[in-house]
Amino acid sequence: MMNPRENMLRAIKNDNPEYVPNAMNDLVEVKCPVCERPIKEGYDVWGVKWAFEATAEGGTYVESGVKVIHDIENWRNELKVPDLDKVDWTYITQNWGEFPLDLKTMDTENKVIMGLVEMGVFERLYLLFGMEEALMNFMTHPEEMAEIAEIIADYKIDVITRFSKIVKLDMIWYGDDWGTQENLFMPVETWRQCIKPATQRIYNAIKDLGLIVNQHSCGHIEKVFDDMVDMGAEVWNMCQPCNDLGKLKKQLGNRKFCFSGGLDSQFVLNKPGATPDDVRAEVRLRMSQLKGTNGGYIAGPSHEVPYKQDMIDAMYDEINKQKFYKY
Repeated sequence: MMNPRENMLRAIKNDNPEYVPNAMNDLVEVKCPVCERPIKEGYDVWGVKWAFEATAEGGTYVESGVKVIHDIENWRNELKVPDLDKVDWTYITQNWGEFPLDLKTMDTENKVIMGLVEMGVFERLYLLFGMEEALMNFMTHPEEMAEIAEIIADYKIDVITRFSKIVKLDMIWYGDDWGTQENLFMPVETWRQCIKPATQRIYNAIKDLGLIVNQHSCGHIEKVFDDMVDMGAEVWNMCQPCNDLGKLKKQLGNRKFCFSGGLDSQFVLNKPGATPDDVRAEVRLRMSQLKGTNGGYIAGPSHEVPYKQDMIDAMYDEINKQKFYKY
């Protein structure tokens, strides 16, 4: 029997895995040491100030009105790219920074090692300008926004290259949320002009390092799904059911690609009144849509939020019942 590492790598490559991997168990997530978003309140490496919300499990956010670049026409004087030589590259943590990680203890034989690189090109742009002004700038100054995106891409490529030298990685999780619940944040033509070229260079750099490209993007991104696949993304995390996932799986044709996530957090796993039986039905639905005949699916929730234990238990149990392939 394949170990979890070999099985997941086969699933990603659509190369006849024995079973659908589990996103929660078969990966080791290693956070990049660069502070793109503080765990609590404070400043990130670009000088953006974050606040902390202590409700539920807590989380950081940027308050309305916070910006680093105040005038798109003066961006060259206001933008300061972080000095990566000042980063403590020895401080390695697991998941999202909560737990220090001893690299010597990583199970590189049995688990896929995934490096987390958050705040991609689009996200960093709106963090620098503020969301409202960034979206307006895409409409009024697309050439300038595309130029800044390329500078951010240069920085990201440097980050990923340094990260890969200190941790034995298999895959880069590159986070950049392109969509809302119903659509892209911008017209698809604008995305292709301002975001796609910089993102393409980041993908190329990841592949040049021999690593798998795992594009994280929440939201409805159907309009750029084919772009993402053809650019070289190999995994989409966390694919969310606001997209027609079954249609997109069929849309791939002969192209090899892997969906990760898909189990509806919003309207099943975390929905008031939903039951474990609802969770089981959701697992069966997504397996029927995404499992495929020779791989291409990593089972998991469509978002990371607190779930009730009985819902988690039902999810794990039903995944285990449905996961095996028949060849």
